[in-house]
Amino acid sequence: MTLPNILRANVKTGHDREVLAVYPHRSACPRSVWAQLIAEARSEVFLAGYTNYFVWLEQPELLQTLRRKAEGGCRIRFLLGDPDSDTTREREQIEDVALTVSTRIRVTLESLGKLSSVEGVEARFSAPEDGPNHVGLSVFRFDEHALVTPHLARTVGHDSPLMHLRRSGENGMFDRFAEHIEELWSRGRDIRPAPARA
Repeated sequence: MTLPNILRANVKTGHDREVLAVYPHRSACPRSVWAQLIAEARSEVFLAGYTNYFVWLEQPELLQTLRRKAEGGCRIRFLLGDPDSDTTREREQIEDVALTVSTRIRVTLESLGKLSSVEGVEARFSAPEDGPNHVGLSVFRFDEHALVTPHLARTVGHDSPLMHLRRSGENGMFDRFAEHIEELWSRGRDIRPAPARA
């Protein structure tokens, strides 16, 4: 094999250079990766999973971290599925697990309630017509990094694969997924969870 072919075989030169890592299951991505991306984000944290439930469980002190980041000028957004939508009910039947999709969304809403007085924290439900597109693809953006999970058939999120992307140029993989969640956000309905009970 010639030197150029060796280089091409071992060095990413196309759009795949934005793919930093892949995991066969979201749960295989180390919690430390999530923690680092959240901690290092300066301008944007956009959690656009359908429930975003697991993040609260896996990241200690997430509430305090998001509060500090928002107060420091970082934009924090959550895009959730509507717990009362047809898409949610259909997904619950498909997954057929005890911890239902609507329950997982409500856990996130309860946690967001504790951030209800913090400027810079926004939350929306995806539009009913976007439900099928949202439930099938979770995108979590942290400035120029994104963690992307396409949901497979009947699998719940932690059993679906995950890609770690880092933006390196225009119109690459990162931008495509970022545009997807921005489009869903643009049609979403603002929600403001009730303040947490004392």
